[in-house]
Amino acid sequence: MEIDVVTLFPKMFEGFVEAGVLGRAKKKGLVKINVHDMRKWAWNDYKAVDDRPFGGGVGMVIRPDVIGEVLKDLKGKSKQVIALSAKGKRFGQGKAEELSKVKKILLICGRYEGFDQRILDNMVNEVVSIGDYVLSGGETAAMVVIEAVTRLLPGVLGKDESNQEDSFTKTEEGRKIEYGQYTRPENYKGLKVPEILRGGDHEKIRQWRNGRRSDQSGRDEDDGEKSK
Repeated sequence: MEIDVVTLFPKMFEGFVEAGVLGRAKKKGLVKINVHDMRKWAWNDYKAVDDRPFGGGVGMVIRPDVIGEVLKDLKGKSKQVIALSAKGKRFGQGKAEELSKVKKILLICGRYEGFDQRILDNMVNEVVSIGDYVLSGGETAAMVVIEAVTRLLPGVLGKDESNQEDSFTKTEEGRKIEYGQYTRPENYKGLKVPEILRGGDHEKIRQWRNGRRSDQSGRDEDDGEKSK
């Protein structure tokens, strides 16, 4: 998979793309992350990408001609163009699974008062929000999308079955929260590991764990309202 990210703060991604599971996936050649400075496509010599909103108001708005130039250079490399904005559809595990099957993705991070609405309505494939709250920019949201999507790629976790027990993984019973996990010591200040987990009967353990998975089907992103 190849992911292009357009942002006003490319340095925010430097440690992120090299660390942990994502960093190992990069070294294996399973994913390629290209981070681009949006100011490369600035509309004036001052490297501005924004302008004052029509109708007045506080703050500045990212211009459509800037994003138009971004897409002219990068869209040909991407099948799916996504703007990160609080106005978008709520991101969830279902969307992560869908995007994990896409070969190339372009993520555009919002800033200031957001995007000119013409960008969201006409220039991207979809608009995504990671939750009903406001961030200073789309960089954190882009990282969430990248993390959730790339860990689903074959080989990224080492064992492909590793993500099958994760919370929100789709099963015949719907999406569920993962059962509680325990480790040593078995008894910590009177707090004991459930006896069934120490008995060695794998079938009983499987049944016990299945009974501890909480149904979260109502939280799927398809049921959520668009955030504002």
